[in-house]
Amino acid sequence: AVQLVESGGGLVQPGGSLRLSCAASGFVFKDYYMSWVRQAPGKELEWVCAIRSGGMQEWYAEFVNKRFRISRDDAKNMVYLQLNNLQPNDTAMYYCAKGASIDTMTDRGQGTQVTVSS
Repeated sequence: AVQLVESGGGLVQPGGSLRLSCAASGFVFKDYYMSWVRQAPGKELEWVCAIRSGGMQEWYAEFVNKRFRISRDDAKNMVYLQLNNLQPNDTAMYYCAKGASIDTMTDRGQGTQVTVSS
């Protein structure tokens, strides 16, 4: 069965950074696009970014504004999300997902909470 396990969330002050990790198993990781999505309290699921199989192309939501960076390590079946210059409106549960977008993702993990507050 597909398993996606996120880690690395936490409480950070505005302007701070975090690195989220996602350990994947149960499928041929290197063959799939991977993405990160997030959900803030009371809001809908929101796509953040994606990386293609092979890692040669990345896509980001407009709100990212060059603050976040997705990467992957196919040898370790890991996908990462570097979050920089975090702001309070980045507070959300962040999920790693198998697939490129909300419409095409087939699985996601349990999530890791990111809270940005002074």
